[in-house]
Amino acid sequence: MSVTYARPSEDPDKIPTPLLRAILALVLASVALVAYSVYSGRDHVGVPQAADVVQERAIILQGGGAQAVTVLATDGTVLMDLPHGGFITVIQNAMERARLTAGVDKLLPVRIVKYANGRLSAVDDYSGWSAELGAFGSDNRAAFERLMSQN
Repeated sequence: MSVTYARPSEDPDKIPTPLLRAILALVLASVALVAYSVYSGRDHVGVPQAADVVQERAIILQGGGAQAVTVLATDGTVLMDLPHGGFITVIQNAMERARLTAGVDKLLPVRIVKYANGRLSAVDDYSGWSAELGAFGSDNRAAFERLMSQN
């Protein structure tokens, strides 16, 4: 029984030519698809449907380290002081990053908005950032729904 072995490349750091061609084909196909979508005027997909606002609440999310977050009403009243804020901390960190990039004060209020079609969103009017809270699961959405009903 004879066994043949593939001959190693002369340069072990060289990317194989067929792989480079496949990567180039993927890049060109992606650019072609995006260009077609843009120039054909195709409707955007994955964009939340517009609906009337049913309920809205402005809150201030104040980070307190890696996991802690304090939720304040706009008058400064503490609504929640969470040493392990979970998803609320995730949203606070994302909003804070967007505000840092936009050069906006991180302690300005953010709006939690409930729409007639059931959507629940965190909307930052100062940086243009927003997050669809229902996209992260029912438990995470429930954390913000509690904030909507709290005094």
